[in-house]
Amino acid sequence: MDHGITLGAVTGLVDLEATVDAVTHGGADAVLTQRGVADRVHPNTNGAGYIVHLNGSTSIGPDENDKRPTGSVEDAIRAGADAVSFHINVGSEHEPDQITQLAEVTSEAARYGIPVLAMAYARGHDVREQGEGFAEDLGHAVRLAEELDADVVKTAYSGSAETFERVVESTSLPVVIAGGSKGTDRETLEMVRGAVNAGAAGVSMGRSIFQHDDPEAITRAVAAVIHEDAGAEEALRDAGFAVEA
Repeated sequence: MDHGITLGAVTGLVDLEATVDAVTHGGADAVLTQRGVADRVHPNTNGAGYIVHLNGSTSIGPDENDKRPTGSVEDAIRAGADAVSFHINVGSEHEPDQITQLAEVTSEAARYGIPVLAMAYARGHDVREQGEGFAEDLGHAVRLAEELDADVVKTAYSGSAETFERVVESTSLPVVIAGGSKGTDRETLEMVRGAVNAGAAGVSMGRSIFQHDDPEAITRAVAAVIHEDAGAEEALRDAGFAVEA
């Protein structure tokens, strides 16, 4: 839920307190925001963890891929973070600066003993767009995160369990997937199921969760796939969603 910098006060983030409360009641293990809204997060986490994101950009700025630092690990600790996260676009023209910045974050985090989630995406002119080629490029991105001493890595889903296996085998780190474009509930759950089948450790989802009509229920369904090994249809049904015969 760091999208307040990127997109502004969009649906799901206006009443941030209610959204955090809903998703953590639904079974989210942690929530992620920028540090400035920490005081709106803490009273509503219901015991879940808190991750502070340390760079950002806006959708109306000159280049959304040009993520700039928004705080330090020490800032995040003061905001009550259990972990920090940092976004890097591997393959973009901003990659060199972001490599340097991520390395600085992991070094500082190691001094404080705080985990780092690296959001490592493959984005750039030479990045292949789909299939095995895209999976290879995602694999490069997640391996870079490990080489720079991250603890967990988030990346895009390559589109199928078969291709995503290539991504997961590229690193020894736990790999979690982004939510991607907002689709139907079934599409979301089938994506999560495919990623888990390929060896993903979990998900780090944004708009597919916080802009859902029922954030608590969709979180509960996603959590069932990850923590209970449920199938997509079973998870949807148990969370109270209508499932077509």
